[in-house]
Formats: sequence, structure tokens, C-alpha cells
Amino acid sequence: MNTQAVKQGNGILSAGKRRRLFIASCFALVTTAMVFSIRAAILDDLGAYFHVNKELVGIFAGKAFLGFAAAIVIGGPLCDALGMRSLLSIACLLHIAGVSLTIFAPSYSVLKLATFIVGLGNGLVEGVINPLIATVYAEEKTHKLNMLHAWWPGGLIIGGLAAYALTALNIGWKIKMGIILIPAVVYGVMALGQKFPATERVASGVSAAEMFREGLRPMFLLLAFCMVLTATTELAPNQWMESVLWNIAHTPGILVLVYISGLMFVLRFFAGPIAHKVSPVGLILGCAALASAGLFALSYAHNALTAFAAATVFGIGVCYFWPTMLGITSEQFPKGGALLLGVMGAIGNVAVDQALPLMGRIYDERGAAQAFRYTTIAPIVLVGIFGGMFLYYQARGGYRAVELKQTAPAE
Repeated sequence: MNTQAVKQGNGILSAGKRRRLFIASCFALVTTAMVFSIRAAILDDLGAYFHVNKELVGIFAGKAFLGFAAAIVIGGPLCDALGMRSLLSIACLLHIAGVSLTIFAPSYSVLKLATFIVGLGNGLVEGVINPLIATVYAEEKTHKLNMLHAWWPGGLIIGGLAAYALTALNIGWKIKMGIILIPAVVYGVMALGQKFPATERVASGVSAAEMFREGLRPMFLLLAFCMVLTATTELAPNQWMESVLWNIAHTPGILVLVYISGLMFVLRFFAGPIAHKVSPVGLILGCAALASAGLFALSYAHNALTAFAAATVFGIGVCYFWPTMLGITSEQFPKGGALLLGVMGAIGNVAVDQALPLMGRIYDERGAAQAFRYTTIAPIVLVGIFGGMFLYYQARGGYRAVELKQTAPAE
């Protein structure tokens, strides 16, 4: 395939236009990641400000993931109907509205609503950028999706360091939330007036009925269950990182989260060559094993050294979870298009919405370390499932991506 331009039926997207769409997508993902890391840094502040316990803090934090799930389920099919440019613009407005309402929330109930609105923005971003990049870079989906999602940890680093620096300057949580507006405005402006491609499913002439049928295939249902476990393993402990590690290891957990994010940022750029050698399923199998060991070790961290050592193993383990799950979905079920990518993202976020208050309850009743230790069950189960999946593809001659021919023009 021509690497300088991508053909979308009767339309051509030049390398420069592809690059601009990719950069805009990266800024959009940075925004969602900054929401995550800054919220993690201020969870205890919010609990004190609104006078609620850890379980209620977990419930409020979970609303972002619930909003994410709702938006991504709706946003996936709407990508085909309204176009990706429109949805990305709406996501920008939701981010601006949700962050602003969070800053001025007069009560815990309003805080939950604001967090849900921010989650809607996050979900629309995810619902757009994944099919966008899978379509624009159809020849190297897993690699480009991992490069895109390198900016998830990139945004975590930016948000985490900003929050830490502002804390050192005795600046309150409202200012910390406010800096999220910067990347939100950037990606909104970058999307204006740009030509977006039709989604891969539409460009290939696949009917809506075929798209929905893809979601009922047994392998997809198994992947969907795995998404529950991968998302829980990666995102739920990270959201509690500051609170738990400060409690058990007297270590600023936000710096540990920044460190983990740094590992993920670097390693995701090498996903393509690794996945080519061992297959995406082999890659995620190894990651599940490392995540199990790393999260279990984190629950026993008692100082900065042990916390960072365990975080190294955990960070490498969860590094490729989210983008590789999306890559496998896009490669094995291209007829499912934006819908199945949206469903996967939604499932992952609903799982985190449920896991956060559960971890908060364990935190309240049994101790901070146990919140991490119980969660280790998820990646242990993944090792067994991905091991079986790896053997299944090997028995069929090895893992191969399914390709579709594109016939429809760009927007």
C-alpha cells in the first residue's frame, strides 16, 4: 500500500492530512488521560471537600467510566451516521462543559453529574479515534493504534506531573482540573475543517446487519470478557494508586503512576515489531503474566524502592492491554467496524465503573493493600484465557488479520 497517501474509495487522504488527523487524535487522548491522572491525584482532596468516604469516592470516580461506556456505545454507530468529525467536535464541547462544572460543583450530586459529562466526552473521543486510525492506517492497525495509545500514558505523565507541581506550590484542586481545558481546546481546533474518512466498515460496503452479526461470534464474546479483565487490571488500580501507595508505602502514588505511564509511553512505540514476532495474542499473553506478578507485588510495597520496583513489572504488563485488545478486535472483526470497537471500549469502562467502588469498599473494610491484592485475580484468569487463545491460533496456522476491500469515498 502507498505509504504517502491512503485511498478511501474515490477519495485520497495525503500523508499530511493523515498526520494531522493522527495528531488531533493524540491531543484528544491526552485530554482523556489528563482527566484520569489529575482525578487520581485529587481523589482524597475531593473526598475531604465533599465529606464522603472511600466507597463514595469510588462511586463518583466510576461515573466517568459509566459516562465513557454510554458515549462509546452510542458513538460507535454514530460514527457511521453522523461522521467522525462531528462527534469529535461534540466530545470537545463535553470536555469543556464537564471540567467547568466539576470546578464549580456545589455538591457531591453535581460532582457526579460533572464527572459523568466528562466521561461522555472521553467516550466519544475513544469512539472516534479508534475507528479513525484503524481506517486511515488500515495497513498497520495494531502498530498505529499502539502509537496512538502511547499518548494515553503521555497524557497521564503530563497531568500527573502538573498535579504534583501544583501541589508543591500549594495550589488547589480546582486549578489542577482547569489545565485539562488546554489540550481539549487544541484538539477541537485541529478537527475544524478537516476531511475525515468514512469508517472502514462503510468504506467496504458492509451492511449494518453484517456489522451486528459480528458481535455475536463466539471469539468476539470471549474477547469482550477479556476486556472486562484487562480494563479492570490496568485502570482500576491506577486510579487508586496515589491513595493506596501513600497509605502502605508512604510514597507519592501519583509519581508512581507517572513512572508507569513513562514506561507505557516508550514501550507502545515498539508494539508493531513485537506483535509481528509473537503475534498480538502472544504479546498480550506475556503482558497478563507480568501484570499479575506486578500488581501482587505492589500490594506488598512498603517503601519507595519496593513500590517502584513492583510498578516496573506492573507497568510493562499493562502497557499493551488496551490498544492490543482494540487491534485484535479490528483485525479479526473488521466487519464490526466502529460498533465493535465501541462495544469493547464500553465494556472495559463499565468494568472499571464497577471495580472502583468495590476496591473502595475493600479499602474501607480490609485495608489499602488488599484492594490491590484482590484485583490480582483478574490478570491471573487472563493468563489462562490468552494461553488457550494462543494455542488455538497456532493450531490454525498462526494469527492473521482479516482484510476488507474499500469502495466508499471519504466524508
